[in-house]
Amino acid sequence: MVLATSEPVKSQSKTVCVIGAGPSGLVSARELKKEGHKVVVMEQNHDVGGQWLYQPNVEDEDPLGKNKTLKVHSSVYSSLRLATPREVIGFSDFPFNAKKGRDTRRFPGHEELCLYLKDFCQVFGLREMIRFNVRVDFVGMVNDDTDDDRMKGWMVKSVEKKSDEVMEEVFDAVVVASGHYSYPRLPSIKGMDLWKRKQLHSHVYRVPDPFRGEVVVVVGCSVSGQDISIELVEVAKEVHLSAKSLDIPPGLSKVISKHQNLYLHPQIKSLEEDGRVIFEDGSCIVADTILYCTGYDYKFPFLESKGRVGIDDNRVGPLFEHTFSPSLSPSLSFVGIPRKLIGFPFFESQAKWIAKLLSGKASLPSCDQMMQSVSEFYRSKEAAGIPKRYTHDLADFNYSDKYADYIGFPHLEEWRRKLCKSAILNSIENLETYRDSWDDDEFLQETLQDPYFSQFYTP
Repeated sequence: MVLATSEPVKSQSKTVCVIGAGPSGLVSARELKKEGHKVVVMEQNHDVGGQWLYQPNVEDEDPLGKNKTLKVHSSVYSSLRLATPREVIGFSDFPFNAKKGRDTRRFPGHEELCLYLKDFCQVFGLREMIRFNVRVDFVGMVNDDTDDDRMKGWMVKSVEKKSDEVMEEVFDAVVVASGHYSYPRLPSIKGMDLWKRKQLHSHVYRVPDPFRGEVVVVVGCSVSGQDISIELVEVAKEVHLSAKSLDIPPGLSKVISKHQNLYLHPQIKSLEEDGRVIFEDGSCIVADTILYCTGYDYKFPFLESKGRVGIDDNRVGPLFEHTFSPSLSPSLSFVGIPRKLIGFPFFESQAKWIAKLLSGKASLPSCDQMMQSVSEFYRSKEAAGIPKRYTHDLADFNYSDKYADYIGFPHLEEWRRKLCKSAILNSIENLETYRDSWDDDEFLQETLQDPYFSQFYTP
């Protein structure tokens, strides 16, 4: 539906707190800075990168991530390589080109993407806006003294992690860009709390060595479940992959048939105190370790919105276009919540919209119209039989284009779509080799002649 908007007002400069210096936080900071806003980015780690800033030491983290405050943000494991080709990933004016002396592979390792983000940060002068080693503990509304219904801004309480110094500041707006691949989402399995052997979530998995000679059950058949299983078969005695469906992609079937110590099972029925793992088909094994590759929960433990933004079975809402709380917009926004789309260009379109809204160069529909839009979106998901927990899994190139139209951001290039689809299809057929062998090379070479890739910046 087409939503009416009110007339924008003259350009204004706001004080804005951005929470997180990963991809979504960095591009938000850049767009806000370009619009003339005064920006402070608060980052709990010592450098930029967010999820892509590898954290090898996970000993202090609860293996199942049950602590209220996580000590480890990144869930990246040592061998992780991108599942999307580098040409597709870059921001609209900052291609992720291969650089001499670095990881030049088409599907590089996580370190290379982190270096790209550091380059982006340096080229656009973002580091001076970032406070490192600062954890945000509280974000709440500040109301006008004369009118409780009128907001004056946002109180942000932060802690300097090294000194424990607490700061309280008021900002005109807050952009939440804290990511959603940190808080483990765990299944509910009978006997899980009584099973005495080793249980961990992939959030704290880094290298295969600790599992040498073990019988390991990997729960979950997503990208990380498949990647980690392939890595574990080289060192573990046996790897048992438990999946929701035994109707698996051909690429995974090839891997299982190739490795005599890799087995496929249905979901787990129960865990027994003596170490047995009983599957839904009645089969049973005795395992040393259960590794849950079962995804992540959206959590914003610092946010107090007085019930205006909540999380219900991994649905964050109500959010207009996955970005704005209708009753708190545009002073509270979220960047990076949608999944299963080409992330960086989408985060960039979100950031541009937010920056222009805060400066008064763009405007949103009324609160009622936004709520109506959200309700219609929810109804469409329910009608399609999509569970609530998949609300933000979009898997739709056209949505990125629809979103871009709100601010006149360019649509996804045809080559981006085509290369992304080609990589997905290749991974389904050739799980072990798709990152190093592909059949779209002719189109790739043609794509690399696009003026986009000749944009050159020197950090």
